[in-house]
Amino acid sequence: MLSLIGITNKNKMTINYSFKSNPQSMVKTYLHILMFLTFLITISSSLNAQEMKHDSDKMEALPKPKVIIFDVNETLLDMAPLKTSVGKALNGREDLLPLWFSTMLHYSLVETLTENYHSFGEIGTAALMMVAETQGIEISYDDAKKSIVTPLRSLPAHADVVEGLKKLSKGGFGIVSLTNSSPIGVATQFKNAGLTEYFDNSYTVEAIQKYKPHLDTYRMVLNDLGIKPNEVLMVAAHAWDLAGAKKAGLQTAFIQRPGKVLYPNVEKPDYIVKDLNELVKMFDQKGYFKSDY
Repeated sequence: MLSLIGITNKNKMTINYSFKSNPQSMVKTYLHILMFLTFLITISSSLNAQEMKHDSDKMEALPKPKVIIFDVNETLLDMAPLKTSVGKALNGREDLLPLWFSTMLHYSLVETLTENYHSFGEIGTAALMMVAETQGIEISYDDAKKSIVTPLRSLPAHADVVEGLKKLSKGGFGIVSLTNSSPIGVATQFKNAGLTEYFDNSYTVEAIQKYKPHLDTYRMVLNDLGIKPNEVLMVAAHAWDLAGAKKAGLQTAFIQRPGKVLYPNVEKPDYIVKDLNELVKMFDQKGYFKSDY
């Protein structure tokens, strides 16, 4: 006895076949199985097409963003030099950079939830000392701070960033940044990376002393701009940043920088791209640009 179970969205079908020694009966059985499998493939293809159409309709329903908000570190700036510096401070352990960065983010959230506040640089320095301690590495506060702050303010832009920002700025979009770093920190970063001219404004969490992805950080920007959430696009390489922006009502775009993945337990971003130039192409296809860029 052979049982086949087919599952669609709402129905489950079971078909039982008995194999007999009669060749004619076996041929009929195989034909029935083939027809049944063809039916399942057709249903599956139809469901996939409906899902793709739903995603397409969702994209079409999005209004053109009036303003694009960019995260800075990793999204726009390459953190490779920081990896080298932090690794040197940790006795050559460059592999510990992700642990340091996640520890820094962890305690920035702890400070937000406990209504405490230290600058991102101070938290980063403390986090580096914590990681060093777990590895049995001795490091002073001054050395830890120096290994972070100096390279962090001189990070180069990713290869696609200048070209992408240049096209967006010519396309009639307002361009601002929102970062957990200090105002002087991000200003120095943009100057050293040659990005200052492309931004209309730079926002940091220091103004409200709450770190992203707290919803108030995104609302702070919206209130200052006097604009509706769905008219703003948040671009980031961090799933946690986009989760906060999406919850605040913003459109979101995920840039798939190396090693960055999405968090499955929240709504997907409206755009998922490999780099900024791909986002520009998508906007161009949607007719978002006022003129040729």
